[in-house]
Amino acid sequence: MKKNLILLISIFSFLLSCQKDDIHDSDKADNDTEYKEEMRKFVIGISQYAKSINPAFNIIPQNGIELVSGNGDVSGNPHIAYLKAIDANGQEDLFFGYDQDNVATDNKDNAYLQGLLNISKKAGKVILVTDYCSDPSKMESSYLQNKNAGYLSFAANERELNTIPTFPNPIYQENANTVNEIPQAKNFLYLINPSKFNTKVEFINAVTSTNYDLLIMDLFFTDGTAFSKTEINQLKNKANGGKRLVISYMSIGEAENYRYYWKDSWSSSRPEWLDAENPDWKGNFKVKYWNADWQKIIYGTDNSYLKKIIDANFDGVYLDIIDAFEYYEK
Repeated sequence: MKKNLILLISIFSFLLSCQKDDIHDSDKADNDTEYKEEMRKFVIGISQYAKSINPAFNIIPQNGIELVSGNGDVSGNPHIAYLKAIDANGQEDLFFGYDQDNVATDNKDNAYLQGLLNISKKAGKVILVTDYCSDPSKMESSYLQNKNAGYLSFAANERELNTIPTFPNPIYQENANTVNEIPQAKNFLYLINPSKFNTKVEFINAVTSTNYDLLIMDLFFTDGTAFSKTEINQLKNKANGGKRLVISYMSIGEAENYRYYWKDSWSSSRPEWLDAENPDWKGNFKVKYWNADWQKIIYGTDNSYLKKIIDANFDGVYLDIIDAFEYYEK
């Protein structure tokens, strides 16, 4: 009787184990991925590829600041491999805009973000903060608070990042220096949506009439055409004779249906890496960013997004939706 009971238990345990293995294997991408680490690996791969072509090329992830810590928390040790792969960190909504534009970020949220940002800062990385506020007094407060924290900042008066603010005038910490490296920059302009400019020439003229030390823009104009190497070289000129860095925006945690790589067939027959549409940004779709086919679109080939950016002579890339790991961790 005892032997039969033991045998039955053994058989049951074996069957249960097989069932778990079957579930695990069939849903490996969802259950067997450490999502923060997979994003770190993705960014590191992007960095290694870009710097093998141009060692001076800058890698700047925006948000997802938890990745600088080994355990994703301020209590963790710095994640050395990830920090070595990047040149700066971008952060939105640090002092204004976290819950609502033109509203100060809650002290608790601000302290949480600064605790992690300072891990990167202590590792020698520049912190680029974009606050969303439009009242002149709040824009002044944003610049002052970021300066006191040791961060480079831009007070964006539009969440769409489609304008060059008229305040402050002159721009914050304006200078005539030639900027060759991010640590030399004293200010930056975040202008990734050129929809208010009728032509590339109009966009170029507007930017070259300013003295920002660093420009973050999109590789493509509103008509879908890419800015050329000649045009990017023009954009590197400040109005006062100095030179600026020009960095290209690139989303790696979402696919965008208005990009050159998008296939119409994906609307009816999605590749396995393409996930749900972002309800807040129409035309933007979550991606299983650890998938090799998606990563191949982003970097590693002559037709990859990153190679197009490098060939256009940008000085670096601003990686967005780094915090895509949050979607999958839920």
